[in-house]
Amino acid sequence: MTVNYGELDWKLIGAVLALSVIGIFLIMSAQHFANTDYERDYYLRQMLWLLIALGVFAAVIHLPLKLFDYGAYLLYGVALVLLVAVLFVGHSKLSDARRFFDFGPINLAPSDIAKIALLLSLSRFFAYTHLPPSSKRRFAISALLAAVPAALILKQPDLGTSLVFFVLLFVLWFWSGLSVGFMLLTVSPILSLVAASHWISWAVYILVVLIVLFLLRPGMLVSIATVVINLAFGAITPLLWNRLADYQKDRFLMFLDPGQDARGAGYQIIQSKIAIGSGGLFGKGFLGGSQSRLDFLPERHTDFIFSVLGEEFGLLGAVVVMLLFCFMFYRAIKVAARCRSRFASNVVMGATGIIMFQFFVNIGMTLSLMPVTGLALPFVSYGGTALVLFWTLIGLIVSAEQHWQEY
Repeated sequence: MTVNYGELDWKLIGAVLALSVIGIFLIMSAQHFANTDYERDYYLRQMLWLLIALGVFAAVIHLPLKLFDYGAYLLYGVALVLLVAVLFVGHSKLSDARRFFDFGPINLAPSDIAKIALLLSLSRFFAYTHLPPSSKRRFAISALLAAVPAALILKQPDLGTSLVFFVLLFVLWFWSGLSVGFMLLTVSPILSLVAASHWISWAVYILVVLIVLFLLRPGMLVSIATVVINLAFGAITPLLWNRLADYQKDRFLMFLDPGQDARGAGYQIIQSKIAIGSGGLFGKGFLGGSQSRLDFLPERHTDFIFSVLGEEFGLLGAVVVMLLFCFMFYRAIKVAARCRSRFASNVVMGATGIIMFQFFVNIGMTLSLMPVTGLALPFVSYGGTALVLFWTLIGLIVSAEQHWQEY
């Protein structure tokens, strides 16, 4: 397909490219004092992955958007097959987990492919269904589309990544016209799970649910079902808690109080806050971070790359990176609102939702404002397939912007 390069959204592309380059420098700094050549060369591999990601981006913008539209459900089926296969032959850093295929120098995470597959499938479903936004059948089909891959990823286990699928579903529910009140009732059982950690908070929460139902007046059947489901989810909280892996329990407990195990599960969060706080306004300079140099901060080149940024470039550097993300979100949402094709508009909004969710969660966990979920910072953290995934999403956004007049 012919592409008019002069009309591409170079401001959006430039912002994303700047984030990717910043990420390479931060990875280089984070691993500069590592013990092995392999670890010190992470930034070189990230550069190679960026070239691959740019190649995929170029391919995406040259392909007709209709191709992604027609092939959405086929890709969804392929993603499900890969998610099942990885449970049997996959690998992970955790001994009891199965998250990616190991092809020697390349690790392929099928969950990244599944994100794109679900994005396209939900976008297609919401674009062409004739069911009204409040239809229970529409609600059930879309929820099932998201729940199947999310359940397979939970089986790996990878709770943080599975949350991305539900966030994508909620973003597209909202964008396709489902009322905010109905969405609140939908997530209320999850909130009930959290509130049921103490009987007082649970009682207060159930009271709030009753007040919301009284104000929304969704009907007797829906109201009764909402209350019963909330009570049931609260009642099974101890059972679900006992089924969580130990590291997942630690993440929640350390989020509430990292100091209760400062040398164990809470160590990473405490070191992250020390790194960011010690950076001050202008930071310690490139390669000057003591947390990186003295190996105090684990996973600093992946999940905690924002901590390296805060330590070496201070508040000013952190604000610059956050502004680049905000600019990207602003441009993308403008494209979503502009597109005449419902499919293209859904794809852009869903892609933006995926990137935005990981952005907020990653920075939130480095500042101890959210539990550690293992979600990397888009475009900045080390990770090959993740970088290709995010540039693919940018390719879809840029392609939709190019053809915003098409239905």
